[in-house]
Amino acid sequence: MAQVLEFKLPDLGEGLTEAEIVRWLVAVGDVVAIDQPVVEVETAKAMVEVPCPYEGVVTARYGEEGTELPVGAPLLTVAVGAPGPAEALSAGSPAASPPPAPHVPAPGSNGRVPSDGSTRDEAPAAADGAPAAASASAEASGNVLVGYGTGAPVPRRRRVRRPPLSESTARPVNGSAGPVPVVSPLVRRLARENGLDLRNLTGSGRDGLILRSDVEQAIRRGAMSPALSVPPLASGATAVPAAEPSRERPGATRVPLRGVRGAAAEKLSRSRHEIPDATCWVDADATELMAARTAMNAAGGARISLLALLARICTAALARHPELNSTVDMAAREIVRLPEVHLSFAAQTERGLVVPVVRDAHARSAESLSAEFARLTEAARDGRLTPGDVTGGTFTLNNYGVFGVDGSTPIINHPEAAMLGVGRIVPKPWVHDGELAVRQVVQLSLTFDHRVCDGGTAGGFLRYVADCVEQPAVLLRTL
Repeated sequence: MAQVLEFKLPDLGEGLTEAEIVRWLVAVGDVVAIDQPVVEVETAKAMVEVPCPYEGVVTARYGEEGTELPVGAPLLTVAVGAPGPAEALSAGSPAASPPPAPHVPAPGSNGRVPSDGSTRDEAPAAADGAPAAASASAEASGNVLVGYGTGAPVPRRRRVRRPPLSESTARPVNGSAGPVPVVSPLVRRLARENGLDLRNLTGSGRDGLILRSDVEQAIRRGAMSPALSVPPLASGATAVPAAEPSRERPGATRVPLRGVRGAAAEKLSRSRHEIPDATCWVDADATELMAARTAMNAAGGARISLLALLARICTAALARHPELNSTVDMAAREIVRLPEVHLSFAAQTERGLVVPVVRDAHARSAESLSAEFARLTEAARDGRLTPGDVTGGTFTLNNYGVFGVDGSTPIINHPEAAMLGVGRIVPKPWVHDGELAVRQVVQLSLTFDHRVCDGGTAGGFLRYVADCVEQPAVLLRTL
C-alpha cells in the first residue's frame, strides 16, 4: 500500500522566511525520483530549484505559480511505494474514499490546502502497529539542503478532522480569542513591535495567511484604528495612529515589492536607517591603467577585465586599511574586522539589481578575478545564482560607470562598512607633466560607515586607490 508523505518548503538559509513559487517542474500524477527538482522558487536572494527527497507519485501540489509560501509550508505530497500514477490518483480521488480533512494549524504551522483542491491525511500505521513512515526510510536519499533532511519522517499523531482554515474560523469577531493565520515568527514580532493587532488584518496569502507584506502595508498606511489597537508596548512604544485611507490616483499601478526587488528595498532601508554613512570622492587619471590592461591582454592568455584590475587595487587598499573590511555589532558594541575579503559587486539583471560575491578576492590573481566576475555575472543574468553566491560579502565594488554616469553616493550594502564606486572613464582635459593634455579620467568615490573609521582613514584608502589607478606600478610594491 502506498504511503503519502508531505514535503514542505525547506529552510533555504540566511534567515529567509518565505519564497515565491516561480514555476512548477512537476504535475499531479508525475513520477518523481529522489532529489529530482520539483519546483523553482524565488527567494529574497536568488532563484532556487528545490529537490524532492522522496521517490514516488505526486498526489498534490500546494500553491499556484506566483504564490508566496513561508518556510515550513507544504509544497507537495508524494505517494511512496505506489506502482504508478493511475493507482495513486485513484487512491486519492473522492470516488475511492472519503477525503480526509486538513488539520487546523498549530502555532508555527501553515494550514494550507493543495492548489489542486485535493486533501491529505496523516501517515497510516503499518500492519505491525509501527508507524508506516519507518518503511519509507529506504526511499529517501539522505541528502540535505539547509534545515531539512531526507531521512525517514518522524511519526505524526492523528489529528481531529476539522474544516479547512477560512476567514470565518481564522478571524475572530469583535476581537475575541481564536487562531490567527500567521506562520512566520518574524511577522508576529513585526506586528507586536508596531502595536498592530493581527486579528484585525486580512491576509493576502492563500487561505487568508497573513504575510509580512500585509503587516508592512498596514503599518505604512496607518490602517489600524485606535479602537483596534493593542496597549502600548513595554518599551514605551505606542500603537500606530490611525490615518485617513489613501486616495488612489486614477491610472496608478501598484508593483509588489517581492523577490529580489523586495529584498533590495528592505536591505537598503535598513542600511539607511542603521548606518551613519559619509562619502568622499576624487578624480583620477586612468590613462596608465587602461594602457597597462591593453598591454596585458596583448600578451596573450586569458583576458583581464577592468573590473578585475580595480578589484586587485581594492584588496591591496583594504590590506593597508583593514578598518573598512569590517562590520559593526551594535549588540556587543564592537567593530568586527574580518580576515578575508569577500568582494561584492553590483550586477543589473531583468529581475533587478543583485549583488554576487567573489569569495577570497584577496587571494586571487587578476586572471582568476576576471573569470569569477564573468561566471557570476552570467549566472545572475540567467537567474542561476544560489543563496551562497549572494551572501557573505565584506566590501562592495560598484562600477556604475557602465551606466554612463560619472559619480554617485550609493547606499552601503548592509552589513558591510564601505563601498568603492567607479564612474565612467572618459577623455577630459587634464594637467599632465605640467601641460594641459587630454587624458582618460575617472571619478572614484568611497561611501563608508563613519562608525568604523574617520575621514582620515577613508581619505587614505581612496587616495591609495587613486594612486594605483594613476600609476599601476604603485600596486607592485604591495604584492
